[in-house]
Amino acid sequence: MAGNRVTTCPLRGQVDPRLLRFSAGATAAVLAVVLLIVEAARPWGIGLLGTQVAVFAFTAFVSFQWSVWAQLYARFIWPLLGPPSAVEDTRPPRLAQLLGFVLTAPALVLLAMGVDVAGYALTALACGLAALNAATGLCLGCRAYPLVRWPST
Repeated sequence: MAGNRVTTCPLRGQVDPRLLRFSAGATAAVLAVVLLIVEAARPWGIGLLGTQVAVFAFTAFVSFQWSVWAQLYARFIWPLLGPPSAVEDTRPPRLAQLLGFVLTAPALVLLAMGVDVAGYALTALACGLAALNAATGLCLGCRAYPLVRWPST
């Protein structure tokens, strides 16, 4: 029976490029909602930002394939599209997720402390970069990867 169990992701180290755009779009949407509601409903906005910070951390440090956006994509979108024609290395997008974490974690702390201008600025920057990736496929974190050489997955 042990041979029938899946113990690792079959795409370990690889990712569907369409998932990357979906993930970026979902992230941009979450961050846009944060920017819209944090002033009117601070606890909800900060909580929502906290969940996105957790998604960035999980995706950067644990796995892209098992992230919440990847699971939604795999269950609802991938069956409609079918397998990708090509896959990409996960290390560049994981670095991009780390950069998202580096932007939004301090934003979360700043907004919780009431330092709104800096918190909004960092959140807006992360939102803009995610929206750019979703709309055009240009991932600045992925472009930075060759400069830093993220460790293998």
